[in-house]
Amino acid sequence: MTAASSRELAHPRSEDIALEGVLHALSDPLRLSVVIELASTGGEFPCSHFPLPVTKSTTTHHFRVLRESGVIQQWYRGTAKYNRLRGEELDALFPGLLAAILRASAAQSARRTDG
Repeated sequence: MTAASSRELAHPRSEDIALEGVLHALSDPLRLSVVIELASTGGEFPCSHFPLPVTKSTTTHHFRVLRESGVIQQWYRGTAKYNRLRGEELDALFPGLLAAILRASAAQSARRTDG
C-alpha cells in the first residue's frame, strides 16, 4: 500500500488485491450496499452520501475495509472523503466476479420483496 502524505490514503496496488479480501469486504450488507450504489451510478460520492444506519466511527471502518481490500478508491476533496469503485481493476483481476455478486444481490433482494 502506498500513501505519500497524511491527506493521501493508502490503497493496495492492483497486483496486491486478493480475492479473499474482496470477498470479505463484500460479505457485509452495509459495505455491499455502498458498492451497489457506486456500481449502479458509476459515480464518485463523498462518504456522507451513503446513509448507513451506524455510528460515524463504524461508517469509517466500513469504508476503510472497502479501500484496504481494493474495492474502492478514496481521496480527499476539501474536507470530504470521496469514493469510487475500482470496477475496471477488479474485472481485470477477477473477470465477472463483481457483476456476478451484483446480480446475486439483486436476485436476493427481489426474492425478499416477493416473499
